[in-house]
Amino acid sequence: MSLVRAACAAALLVAGIDEVALAATQNVIFNGTIAPTCTLVVATNGTMTASPDLQSLSSHNSGGSAGTVTLTTTGGVSLSVDPVTTMTVPSADSTSTTWTPTYSAAGAHAIGETGSATSITTPGADLVSVHLAGTKGGSNRFANGNYQATVTLRCE
Repeated sequence: MSLVRAACAAALLVAGIDEVALAATQNVIFNGTIAPTCTLVVATNGTMTASPDLQSLSSHNSGGSAGTVTLTTTGGVSLSVDPVTTMTVPSADSTSTTWTPTYSAAGAHAIGETGSATSITTPGADLVSVHLAGTKGGSNRFANGNYQATVTLRCE
């Protein structure tokens, strides 16, 4: 009888091993999508100074400085500046001014100074320099007082 018990135990053991050996596997797939995006963070505002002949008020003039903006993008975007629509001039300045915003970028993308839209196709980070120049025509000159204009840098 002990031989029969041993045989039954061995058969159960072998049957149990076969059940343990039956394993299943499945692959889990992960998908992700990143839309074209960009972030703009103003680092510094710009400063305009007058030219010696008082016909130019610009960040390019001696003592002037560009505004700086940090740009981070996934690529697939366009960078541009809008025309100046918001400005404050002293009441003594009654003649027209032509405002010209421009920008350039350094970092992952090298963009020379331009006022036109630039396509950015690859991801990366840049420091964007934004300039503004106001000019008077003919014999017109900038008057004394405080001037302020807003340049909108656009990334879309």
